[in-house]
Amino acid sequence: MSAQVSALLAHKDSPVVSIAPDATVYQAIERMVEHNVGSIVVLDGDRLAGIFTERDYLRRIALEGRTSRETRVADAMTAAPLVSVGPDASVDGCLRLMTDHKIRHLPVLGADGALAGVVSIGDCVRAVAQHARSEAEDLQRFVSGGYPV
Repeated sequence: MSAQVSALLAHKDSPVVSIAPDATVYQAIERMVEHNVGSIVVLDGDRLAGIFTERDYLRRIALEGRTSRETRVADAMTAAPLVSVGPDASVDGCLRLMTDHKIRHLPVLGADGALAGVVSIGDCVRAVAQHARSEAEDLQRFVSGGYPV
């Protein structure tokens, strides 16, 4: 059974890193480096406006010859509606979505549409690996007689 996204969010150490759409791309990059993340959520007030990723920088700034100090995040981000999930989504489902859409970050939206968090492909892979380790340990205990009858 796959864990739910809500469990991943409950164990994440870091808060969601966000920026306003009128900030510069340079400011977004500064914040991403400061928090050691590969994406930053773009919030217009409390509303999810988009996401800005390393890939967006490469495609919309570097390759188009724009400057990060003069370009607004709104002009370089991947705009809403984004691929997103709810807190009850399974980790396996998130991995499928990310693979199908070739993305590495998924905003998690609550029932009211408010941003509840962001999960990365790394978060999901760690959760799957931890689940596999736990199952292997349980099976080993069972085989060696460590399980109560």
